[in-house]
Amino acid sequence: MIYYKDTNLIIRRMQEPDPQIFSDEECRQGWKASPEKYKRRIADEEKGIAAALTAEYKGLPAGYINVYLNCPAGPFANKNIPEIVDFGVLEKYRNKGIGTRLMDTAERLAQNLSGIVCLGVGLHAGYGSAQRMYIKRGYIPDGSGIWYRDRTCTPYSQCCNDDDLILYLSKVLKPIQ
Repeated sequence: MIYYKDTNLIIRRMQEPDPQIFSDEECRQGWKASPEKYKRRIADEEKGIAAALTAEYKGLPAGYINVYLNCPAGPFANKNIPEIVDFGVLEKYRNKGIGTRLMDTAERLAQNLSGIVCLGVGLHAGYGSAQRMYIKRGYIPDGSGIWYRDRTCTPYSQCCNDDDLILYLSKVLKPIQ
């Protein structure tokens, strides 16, 4: 399925061999990566609980995003609110509008399900550009504080500033016209 298409960019359903391509490219960037993560996203789409999307830039996989129909964890869990999960654009394709188009597409999918969409964003500097993008797009903290490994961090407790330390944000979506 094609969700978006212009001269240089196509946003389509994630498929093989995308998991291996994304994993290889992220490893080249110095990230911890495994094709299994992306294969799980495809499997979740096949189960009907998510939409797994790939952005192709000039014919090559450049980014990805997933929309879960019902938040599986966090403050919005099981409240029939869609969650954007695992959004990324490979470094060599950044600043070409790919991330914006992926988010536009994910929000449009979420809008078909609810008037609200949520997401969790990591807190270390590696997530800095995503944090800025979400705020500029109108996402606000949900007020539950920071979460670590799917649990709220109680005040003054210890945690690690790794990929599991996140802040949940939500956005009210404009009605479809």
